[in-house]
Amino acid sequence: MPITVLDPKTALIVIDLQKGILALPTCHNTDPIVEKSCQLINAFREKQQPVVLVNVAGGAPGRNEQATSHGELPSDWADLDSRLNVQPSDHLVTKKTWGAFTNTDLNEYLKANVVTQVVIVGVATSIGVESTARQAWELGYNVILATDAMTDLNLDTHNNSVKLIFPRLAETGSTQDVLDLLDAYTLL
Repeated sequence: MPITVLDPKTALIVIDLQKGILALPTCHNTDPIVEKSCQLINAFREKQQPVVLVNVAGGAPGRNEQATSHGELPSDWADLDSRLNVQPSDHLVTKKTWGAFTNTDLNEYLKANVVTQVVIVGVATSIGVESTARQAWELGYNVILATDAMTDLNLDTHNNSVKLIFPRLAETGSTQDVLDLLDAYTLL
């Protein structure tokens, strides 16, 4: 479903644009993904709408924990990309699972800020982005996915999420679609 409207309180959630994830081999160049995400970040900040920057540090415990084949991760692996230009007004979330709502304060933060809609971008489409979108939908948020501001480690899983999963739980469109709506609406 195309993007139709932004709620008066809409938050931007940027998933895992961090040094370690951006260094992985993805199916699209990550520079345009970061650039489009930064366009959205700047526009949301300008409209004084919540910006949530998410990184991942670790994984869910248990037998399903994935061991890394690269050994110990570099100390800056979870550091957010400097192009995001983190501001004091941004809400930072560090997750240890695929979705940004599990065992974090994200839902409480959004509720405290009377947010009813989220725009989600980032890496990886079928992992962090899709998991966060599913959780947001399950929690009753209106969800928008700017599909040109995301990529995956695998083109097939990226396409599966974008073409088959996302239309069932969100409105989808481009970064420009979201920017146009931000320009057209006076958000509270």
